[in-house]
Amino acid sequence: MDTRKLKYFLAVVDHDGFNRAAEHLLIAQPSLSQTIASLEKEVGVPLFHRIGRRAVLSEAGKELVGPARLVMRDLDAAQSAVQSLRGIRSGRLDIITMPSPGIEPLTSMIAAFTKAYPAVRLNVSAAFTPEEVIESVRNGSSEIGLAGSPTPILVPGVEVLELEKQPLILIVNPQADTFGAEQSAIQREDLGGQRIIASQRGSLMRWLVDDALAHGVQVEIVVEVAHRTSILPLVLAGVGHAVMPSSWAPTAHKAGLRTMLIEPVSHLDVAVLSRKDNLTPAAKAFLQVAAEHTED
Repeated sequence: MDTRKLKYFLAVVDHDGFNRAAEHLLIAQPSLSQTIASLEKEVGVPLFHRIGRRAVLSEAGKELVGPARLVMRDLDAAQSAVQSLRGIRSGRLDIITMPSPGIEPLTSMIAAFTKAYPAVRLNVSAAFTPEEVIESVRNGSSEIGLAGSPTPILVPGVEVLELEKQPLILIVNPQADTFGAEQSAIQREDLGGQRIIASQRGSLMRWLVDDALAHGVQVEIVVEVAHRTSILPLVLAGVGHAVMPSSWAPTAHKAGLRTMLIEPVSHLDVAVLSRKDNLTPAAKAFLQVAAEHTED
């Protein structure tokens, strides 16, 4: 199995089909199809299901994506060993992030990184649990992962850089703001009688709501939301309040919403995860940006 075949395979994955991949690779589409067919013959199983003009990854294809990216990154790292002395001039960096760290601190770190390394293309994918982030970094699908957890993340074989602690806040429904105008914090029992937009079970935010319920606080969960990008619009629409990490506060304030700290304070521990070795120059540079973020 040579690296050219893996490069072509990943091009089909990244460009959602053979035609766009061929255009990106500057080769004829039949040549690309022949190379993929040769790779499939070599591994002994189909890597794609052909559905009309679309190419959908088979289960075997999904399993190959991570190892293929590892091979190509290791090759890139080797080729860049000398070039890195002259600076990072190109490349691609795959990042995976959970929703709240994906707002902050990822936004600030990407802004700093792209300013310093404008030729590097960043690809950011989504995860909803720390376990998904860890698995993506371990199997090579992503080089950098951002995860948030109620406790510090400790994972054998994975480098963990702790970034910050984000306290949980209440994003206040402007149509049901019964709190004092000057009030900047509330107790958990103050959630009693309030309508709450809740994250799905498994998140720290949902744990806080469920913990309040378990202690007799009469919280009304009006909506359970998997896609957290829907939460601020729902608050703005007057559906309810929302319990979120403080990373959401700047966006909430720009939308005209106010926030309050929830006491006793619960924190989301945010960290950057990466492999311990064989990182590409782009990944090493991003980790340096992350380290500088912790010093701010």
